[in-house]
Amino acid sequence: MTDATLAPATTKAMKPAGPFSAWEVGLALRYLRAKRKEGGIAMIAVISYVAIALAVMALIVVMSIMAGFRSTLLDRMLSFNGHMFVQGQLLNTPEREQALQRIRAVPGVQSAVPVMTSYSLVRTAGQTNPAAVRGIRPEDLPATTYVYASIGDDAKRKFGQGLNGGDDILIGEGLAASMGLRVGDSVTLFSPTGATSAFGNLGGLDKAYRVGGIFTSGTAEFDGLFIFMPLEQSQIFFGRDAAWDAIELKLDEPDRVEQMLTPVVQAAGPGALVDDWRNRMAAFWGALKVERVAMSIILGLVVAIAALNIISGIVMLVKNKTRDIAILRTIGASQSSMLRVFFMAGAMIGVAGTITGLTLGLLFCLNIGSVQHFLEWIFQTKLFDADVYMLDAIPALVDPMDVVWVTLWSLFMSCVAGLIPSWQAAKLDPVEALRYE
Repeated sequence: MTDATLAPATTKAMKPAGPFSAWEVGLALRYLRAKRKEGGIAMIAVISYVAIALAVMALIVVMSIMAGFRSTLLDRMLSFNGHMFVQGQLLNTPEREQALQRIRAVPGVQSAVPVMTSYSLVRTAGQTNPAAVRGIRPEDLPATTYVYASIGDDAKRKFGQGLNGGDDILIGEGLAASMGLRVGDSVTLFSPTGATSAFGNLGGLDKAYRVGGIFTSGTAEFDGLFIFMPLEQSQIFFGRDAAWDAIELKLDEPDRVEQMLTPVVQAAGPGALVDDWRNRMAAFWGALKVERVAMSIILGLVVAIAALNIISGIVMLVKNKTRDIAILRTIGASQSSMLRVFFMAGAMIGVAGTITGLTLGLLFCLNIGSVQHFLEWIFQTKLFDADVYMLDAIPALVDPMDVVWVTLWSLFMSCVAGLIPSWQAAKLDPVEALRYE
């Protein structure tokens, strides 16, 4: 009865351990802590861990800074130019005002403003520069966010005041600096078409305007070229009657511009042509995407190279533990158990390095302003000149998809690097391994 009672318990106790059991995990951890006299495996593991952590951190930081620059640059350029544009025969018909109201009522449309753009020469004190004059209604000026925020209250109040919109204009900071202009100065604009009269077109026309304000859009190209003029005044000065060149739209979500095309076309009605910023900035947008993909591939290779350090460490570990492998195989350990032990040893290095790199990278990005100021204090120099880049600090935007991609790629390369030498350990013949022991 005693034997019958003990037999089931003995059988249960002798049941083989499953994959990734406690003894396999414990053995993998013990091998990673191998002593210096056993080949310095621990030192190689530390070096591999640090290399992976630094590579992952660099990938997170660089991709986040690139995303930050991309987002900030697009935000400023799109704030100046708009996200969608309605043009066509509709703008020359009396129904354009009704169409404008319908477009403004479309869900997702932040603002819709009529604009007119003409080209002119700007003269002052014997100096002449080309300029693009954008006509806009005074009440619509706040839609151009960065321009409106950069001018003073007096300029906001006086813009559009006076007969036919008045004579106050807003001039870009770059253009004003190149011509030595300040607020209150007089500047002469030349219209190649001129105003119209009862006798027809008068040809070229000069007119003096007052610099009511100097704006900064955050993009040097625009600041060095554009002038804002009340729409009514620009229509008269350039002899365009009551023309609109386009209705410029700003959306709540610029990335959803494709989904907004159909409702905007329907709201605009017949005779309208709808375009968006992706077509107008196709070259710029394409360059950004190519740069992003190229940088991701290059930095991904850096992570792969860092992970390859694991191979050398596990190869040395397998070589030093050949006798242990043979003994374990002799007393019943399977080939798959040996493969898992050394695979986990390599994977642990990769997982630890990945987690550390992600943590450091995210902390760096979230505190990039403080890091920048600290480095500037250490080196006593400006690392990011606001006068050059039009930004107060280095922008960093952490994209969750980038974090997921970096994590999966680092873990994948770590597992691949650990699997290669682990496979050799699993195929080791215990008889041959113990022959010369």
